[in-house]
Amino acid sequence: MARRVLIALGALSGGAGLLWAASPAAPAKAPALPQRIVSINLCADQLVLALADHGQIAGLTKNATDIEMSGEAEKAHGIPLLSNSAEQILAIEPDLIVGMPASRSAALRALPEQSYPLLDLDTANTLDEIYASIRKTAVAVGHPARGDALIARMQGELAGLSKPGKGRVAAYYQRRGYMTGTGTLIDELMTRVGLVNLAGKLGKPPLSQLSLEEMVAARPDYLIVESATDKVTDQGSEMLHHPALKDIPRISVPQAWTVCGSPAYTQAARSMAAQIAKFDGGGA
Repeated sequence: MARRVLIALGALSGGAGLLWAASPAAPAKAPALPQRIVSINLCADQLVLALADHGQIAGLTKNATDIEMSGEAEKAHGIPLLSNSAEQILAIEPDLIVGMPASRSAALRALPEQSYPLLDLDTANTLDEIYASIRKTAVAVGHPARGDALIARMQGELAGLSKPGKGRVAAYYQRRGYMTGTGTLIDELMTRVGLVNLAGKLGKPPLSQLSLEEMVAARPDYLIVESATDKVTDQGSEMLHHPALKDIPRISVPQAWTVCGSPAYTQAARSMAAQIAKFDGGGA
């Protein structure tokens, strides 16, 4: 296949090394910054927005400006939103395509056999994986120092974060009774603040359904819910307000902070810890 996948560090630093080896008497030139970056994944959107210059970004996904879906939505205004169309991507002639992973995109497979630099990012379900994605993206967009600075900021925001959960049990309960299990970002956040995931105790897979009756019988100490469901907006959210659940304390977190492994991880962790502390009478 003629399309080549560029591994960010090797592609962007290796090229400069070859130039220096060929011309030892001349100073090495820094690799050119990509000027037409296209993101084809909501999670990739957030990393690109956090690390690239606004003017470097030529296209994002259609959900990039949705404040309920993206923690970087405010930064996306004014950037073209794409519908995962091969024609749109072809018209842009991107010099970097970022996805999770980019190489599996149906839109890219529909493009003519042409070489586009790609950055494939793995789904990040742990803090270390988020840091790895930040580093790779920062190098690929030409701003490695920004990646280092962002990671340092996140580490500072998490430094000394307590575990007020104290081993109590929580369930991440969603519309229509879906519950998030272990091996997920939510599960990692629960552990971060000292909570035990009910799904793990029940031996449930990463995504399962638990009826109201089963949830009441399980008697979790907390329900973690998307803040968008704090009010009844449809039948899916209505069940979360059933009287049988009213006495279970709720930790409310915006979906935009948890749908992707992104810099918003620290906001989610700090908010969860503060809400638990408030329930315990420790203030926000």
